[in-house]
Amino acid sequence: MSDSSLSALSASSASPDSSASSVASVSSAPSASSVLPAADRPDVAARLRDALLGASFTADGLLELLGAPAYAALARGETVPALRATRGGTPLELLSRLFLLQQPVPHARVADVLPVEECLETGWLVRAGADGLAATVDVRPYGGPDGEDWFIVSDLGCAVGGAGGIGDRREDVVLGVGGASTTLAGITVRTPVGSVLDLGTGSGIQALHAGRHATRVTATDVNPRALHITALTLALSGAPAADLRQGSLFEPVRDGETFDLIVSNPPFVISPGARLTYRDGGMGGDDLCRVLVEQAGERLNEGGFAQFLANWQHVEGEDWQDRLRSWVPHGCDAWIVQREVQDVTQYAELWLRDAGDHRADPARYRARYEAWLEEFEARKVRAVGFGWITLRRTSSAVPSITVEEWPHPVEQPLGETVREYFARLDYLRSHDDAALLDDCFRLAREVVQEQIGPPGAEDPEHVVLRQNRGMRRAVTVDTVGAGFAGVCDGTLSAGRILDAIARLTGEDSVVLRDRMPARIRLLVEQGFIEPVG
Repeated sequence: MSDSSLSALSASSASPDSSASSVASVSSAPSASSVLPAADRPDVAARLRDALLGASFTADGLLELLGAPAYAALARGETVPALRATRGGTPLELLSRLFLLQQPVPHARVADVLPVEECLETGWLVRAGADGLAATVDVRPYGGPDGEDWFIVSDLGCAVGGAGGIGDRREDVVLGVGGASTTLAGITVRTPVGSVLDLGTGSGIQALHAGRHATRVTATDVNPRALHITALTLALSGAPAADLRQGSLFEPVRDGETFDLIVSNPPFVISPGARLTYRDGGMGGDDLCRVLVEQAGERLNEGGFAQFLANWQHVEGEDWQDRLRSWVPHGCDAWIVQREVQDVTQYAELWLRDAGDHRADPARYRARYEAWLEEFEARKVRAVGFGWITLRRTSSAVPSITVEEWPHPVEQPLGETVREYFARLDYLRSHDDAALLDDCFRLAREVVQEQIGPPGAEDPEHVVLRQNRGMRRAVTVDTVGAGFAGVCDGTLSAGRILDAIARLTGEDSVVLRDRMPARIRLLVEQGFIEPVG
């Protein structure tokens, strides 16, 4: 099952690209236990994994058991349908209640399903009442991109989505997988590499993905509890262990140590205080994201990528795109995409709900809301943007920096789309206009042409080229542009196609050759046409 379909178990009702999607709770769930399962018993983790798989406690198995309505209800933080669907007492139903819904189960009924004594000894389970067992952590099935059966470990009450807020407000609480996590996993470039740095690993989902295509994975977090849970996630998923290091930002990285890929879903929330480690970075405004981006360049190998989720301020009297361009480190290409913008009241309300403050004392809620607005007012912040930042280390004398707004639907995973975008930048940098016209192009896959105009009109008012995959871009072209793209099949050079169009339209071919390279470059950069070979 794909990442996108699996995120239904963990994404909240907030925007699918917001970090609120990483927050998950069941309002009736117990608070996070201070004691975690032992991370130094891979033998027990392996036996537990075999037991879970043997009972079909997988993403596909849960979907079949619960049915689509109950499965989708979990994404809204509603557990009643799932509880009703798991009343039969089968092994899968027992495990779903134990690890997914955090309900005690009878010891005798689960003893034939799990290695109970080993799980009690190592802290995966605890005794509940006279004859019951309860889980100490949330264990969530998660399907890898190639059909892998993985398991994400998190604190209790912090993996099922909904608008109720997290189930535990301890500063060091560790969340499961949500929309932000799956967004980052989907946009990450997945070429085979030697080394990956997962900065701010949380429950370990990015490290888990990285282990599929990297020789060495280093995972860091300022929260030691997160590192412990990452070790559990990797062990229970049958994945290679990562090099786990505690520290803030790039502090755990050794002098001179560089990586082929850096990924981070950081604590990017712009808040008036550092209440929750997983979301509040403790720096003023958007400084944490700025510092993360600025310092990433020197930690990348040539050609290496750094990919982050981030929030940024829209400050009165300042162009937000200029703000982000100023973050890009020297020696890096950058592609920055703003996916969403919220005004400061929407933003404050989102994160107050995230922490469950709306369910607390009304006077305290109002005071905290006021504190958020005062912070924004002091910084002259009118709105907050959310999006993706991708850097690539380059030796080019003139790096490329693109900052754009694209709030429209996209098709995940986008990792290959990101890689191809930077490959096209290299191509365009190495080809002047004369070389461009000498080259052959073909229309990219899944590009269609739409003609827009009144019915019966002889000529359309607009011609639109539209991508049905990836970024799903659309671009309006004139008759020449549409004709050029339509003839691009890799057999004729761009120059010869333009000469033929000039003969058909009566336009001067020299003039056409002068004005079309800029348009061809745009079509190449945005992926509508691609150079042959």
